[in-house]
Amino acid sequence: MNQATAAIALGSNLGNSLETLQAAVQQIGASPGFRLTNQSHWYRTQAVGPPQPSYINGCLLLQTHHPPSQILQRLLDIELQFGRVRQQHWGPRTLDLDLLLYDQVVMETPALTLPHPRLHERAFVLVPLAEILPTWVHPILGTQAAEEEGLPNPGLTQRQSWTIAQLRQAIDCTGVERLPPRLEAT
Repeated sequence: MNQATAAIALGSNLGNSLETLQAAVQQIGASPGFRLTNQSHWYRTQAVGPPQPSYINGCLLLQTHHPPSQILQRLLDIELQFGRVRQQHWGPRTLDLDLLLYDQVVMETPALTLPHPRLHERAFVLVPLAEILPTWVHPILGTQAAEEEGLPNPGLTQRQSWTIAQLRQAIDCTGVERLPPRLEAT
């Protein structure tokens, strides 16, 4: 069966976020048909939306033969296992798992849009994604994660390329030790 590359964003800002995220990585890795191939560092980032604690965010890469809809369902099941309650749009979360991309697939269904529709707007996704998949090109925009408009200065009006170090500076990493990846690429 053909294997596809999928990228998953992970985030948490309630409870022991780092412990929750590391346990979620283990759950994802233990899922039948998922083979984790890379993991970004963890980053502390400011929350988007209503006032709430900062998030810890990161990204994973996996190889799978499962279609996107099955990956999404597995991610939703894992969120529920960790007590995720969907009460407020952009509200605080024990665990947030988003399927960002599935190879170069472009799709839109009521349940899932690929690539993730706001991927290119979010430094807290682009920084860890560029770290683990620097050559991925957005199939609609034609840009790489490290070339997205508006990073790191929101006042920019033209596209610029940024090194991974410059992208890391674009988000608040204060007070969080950037941990080494828990996985090595195989």
